[in-house]
Formats: sequence, structure tokens, C-alpha cells
Amino acid sequence: MPSQKPTYKSPLEGYENAPPLPTEKAEDGKSLLNNQTGVLSSAYEKFPEPLDNGRRGAFDVHIYHLPNHPAQARYASELHSRIRHEFPELRIYTFWSKPVGPHPIGMFEVNIFTPAQLGAFVGWLAVWRGPLSVLIHPNTTEKTLSEGGEISEAEKEARNHTDKAIWMGKKVLLNTDMFWEVMDR
Repeated sequence: MPSQKPTYKSPLEGYENAPPLPTEKAEDGKSLLNNQTGVLSSAYEKFPEPLDNGRRGAFDVHIYHLPNHPAQARYASELHSRIRHEFPELRIYTFWSKPVGPHPIGMFEVNIFTPAQLGAFVGWLAVWRGPLSVLIHPNTTEKTLSEGGEISEAEKEARNHTDKAIWMGKKVLLNTDMFWEVMDR
């Protein structure tokens, strides 16, 4: 599987001429004071590029269960139903009791379309995921690396599911080889 070392733009890009940050502590004595501008980050309203703000959604949330563990499978099924009741605006997929795609155990998927949905749903999952592991991965739209080299669809998907992923609970080892087997034929 071809893989190029990723490069990263400076997170301070666009802030080169910003005023110096204060070093004073806030009232709590621990956190730092920040320069208040009265303007919220645009990331509250729209995901930054290269996250997919379109039909696919910026994030997929995969909620895993062990099908051969009856109590866990039952909890996952109940959670799937609860999510469908409580978050009908989200795209919620089939409840799988077997491996599907790169996912080696049973799972179901939820798509997130807005920053508000991400904040609400992930906070809710922190309370309700119970014994289940959760993968939260971005869907990105970039087609080339900053060095000008091409990145394959398989490489992009593998990075989104691994390097750029966020986990809640125990990490589940994914079969990322299948991205090359299926996408780069």
C-alpha cells in the first residue's frame, strides 16, 4: 500500500499579525485569559475545509458492539433505537451484527452534518454509549497533498479512519487494507 508522509500547514496560518496573547491567568487561577474580539469562530457555523460540508456529511460516527456478547448487542440495539428517536435529523444506518467494510465487528453508523450536531451528539454519546466503543472520523474532500503529490481515495479514507479519527472507549482495530482492495483496483 503506497503511503506518503503527511504534511501539515501551521495552525497559526492567518494569525501571523495577531496581537500577542496575554499571559495572565483568569479568575479560576488556572486558565489563561484570551483576547476577546466579540466575534465567534466561523467553525461554530460551518466545518472548516477540507471537511465535507455537503451531502456526505463532515463526520461519520461508528458505534461498535460484540455480536457474540448478548448484553452488549442488546444495549447497542437499544441505543440504535434511542438515537433514531432522539436524533431523527441525523442520517442513521442499518444495525449490523457482522463485519462490514473495514469494521471487524458489528456496528451502526450515524452521519453528522453541522458543528452543532457534532457537539450535541458527541456530548450525548459520552453519557449514553455505555460499554460500546465509538469511532468518530472525518470525511474530507482534499484531492492532493500540500507538496503537490496526488493522494489516492484509498489513502484518504485510510487516513480519515485512522490518523484523523477520534475514539471513545476502547479502540477497535480496523481492516484498512480493504480500502486499497476495493478503491484502487
